[in-house]
Parts: sequence; C-alpha cells; structure tokens
Amino acid sequence: MANIEEVAKEANVSVATVSRVLNNSSSVREKTRVKVEAAIKKLNYEPNMLGRNLRRSESRMILALLPSITNLFYIEIMDGIKDVANKFGYNVLLCQTDSDAERERTFIDLLKHKLADGLISLDPTLDINTLKEVYMNYPIIQCCEYTEELNIPYVTIDNFLAGYRAVKHLISMGRKNIAMISSCDKFLYARQRKLGYKKALEEAGIEYKEELVINGDLNFEAGQKGMKHLLTLDNKPDGVFVVSDVLAIGALKTLKEYNISVPEEISLVGFDNIKFTNMMNPTVTTIAQPMYEIGAQACKMLIEKIKDKDIVLENVVMDFELIIRESTMK
Repeated sequence: MANIEEVAKEANVSVATVSRVLNNSSSVREKTRVKVEAAIKKLNYEPNMLGRNLRRSESRMILALLPSITNLFYIEIMDGIKDVANKFGYNVLLCQTDSDAERERTFIDLLKHKLADGLISLDPTLDINTLKEVYMNYPIIQCCEYTEELNIPYVTIDNFLAGYRAVKHLISMGRKNIAMISSCDKFLYARQRKLGYKKALEEAGIEYKEELVINGDLNFEAGQKGMKHLLTLDNKPDGVFVVSDVLAIGALKTLKEYNISVPEEISLVGFDNIKFTNMMNPTVTTIAQPMYEIGAQACKMLIEKIKDKDIVLENVVMDFELIIRESTMK
C-alpha cells in the first residue's frame, strides 16, 4: 500500500501539501490539488484516518443516545441524524441505553476518551446530573425530550399545544368522556401533553377525572393494558387521547378484541404518526411530528457546537400536524 511520502513524490510536491489536500485546505492552488488527487488515485492511496483524527483531536463520531431501538418513533429521527452527519463527514454510533445508568455512563465515557466528538440525547430517562456533566465539558443537543432546569439546546415540538389540539378534535366529534393513556409523568413530554389535555377539557366545560388518566410504560402491551382498564370502568370513555402511536396501536387491538367499534363507540387519537398508524384497520388519527426534520436539525446544531464550542444556539420548536383518519371519522 502506498504511503503519503510516495504520493508526494509522484505529484512532485511536499508531504505537507498532500496533507493539506487531504484536509480540503483552501490554501492549495487548484492546479496543485488536481495533481495530488491524480497521484492519490494512481497509487490507490488510502489515508490513515484514525491517525489524522488523533492528530486533530477529533474522532468524526457522533453519539446518539436513546432508550430503545424497538420504538418505531426513533427510526425516522435517526435517519435525519445519519444523513446530516454523513453529509458533514461524521459517523453516528447508535447507543441503546435501556434506561440503565451504567450503560449511559459507558457511552458517555466515549466522549471523555475522545472516541466521540459530541452527543445527541433522545433518552428521556438520562440523569440530570449526567446531563449537566456532559454539557459542562462536551457538545450536546437534546432531541424531543429536554430538561428545563439546564440551559442545554434542544429540538422539539410544542407538546402542550399538540395535546390540546388532539383533545379539541375529540371534543369536536361530540366526545364528552375523554380518557388519556400516557406513559410516565416523570417525562416532560407526558406532563406537557397532559396539561394540553386538561386545558381542552376545561375550555369545553368537561370535568377532569383522574380515573380516566392511565400512566404506564411506553410500549404496545401498555397500550393494551391501559385500554382494558378503561373498559372496566362503570362510566366508559367515548374518546381516548394516547400520547404515543405504539400505545395507540395496543389500545386499538384491545378495542377490536372486545368488539368495540371505532370510532362509533370510542374515538381514538394517537401521537407521532409512525408508519403503522396508516396501515391499521381503522387507520389512526394522530399528531404528526416532523421526525426526520427533528433529527436533521439536532445533528446540524451539534456539528455547529462541535466546530465552535462557544456558539450560543437557539432552541428549535418545530411545527406539528393533526392528521385525521378513520379512528375519529363518523
């Protein structure tokens, strides 16, 4: 395999000039650049990227921290992150934490050991002290879920307004006994969507009933379990707002098992607009988050922070859309 000295000799330039070409330096004349690139191609030279990155104190690696890769919500976000990272010459290491503090610490140690240049956190369970430590020393962007106590840049949507719009839609369908299937109140997005739910009920003069709000895990089985519990109530709901499409699909399966017609008996609104919501029978009305764009924006912001650690980034709140489908159509 050819080395950099042989490339320099073939192109009749210095090793330093070859290095500048490899690093896309603007100080190299075009004629010289073409000559060096021709020599690289002729000799089939492959630069030692690891050595180059170590000399420049960078890894060209971005960490994306998320609790689980099984949640379909993250797929399009990761596509956005990956595409932007690749465009700017970075790779992405997908880090599944399983909401385990020890695993989180292992991944964050990659930053300390300079094996990664920055972190995008999609993990709503990440410990606040850990977040603070990372933010003090390394580039980090929060994606979707964020921590209000720390001044860490984030990309998200207005979860309060989205929850409000979802429930307002159910009310517009004539629903008056509206339940909510949520995840856990320790998550900011869940608390914000619940506040939107309460606000919509209040405006419509509908009493908020604690027994109609189900908190649990964020998976298909939790959606089934939550809906089964609601169906045991004496005053069964006629509408349900669900904070995740994965939960909503589980809830819909339970309704079908109990032969309850949707939307005639119970209307259902999900959240996220994962692809499966448009494949269900009936198709699911949902709040669509711009998932790809959220990931892309988070990655752009992180790369800006990597390049300039002192830059002050504005938080980004993206638009959402209520997509009306069969689960709320009469």
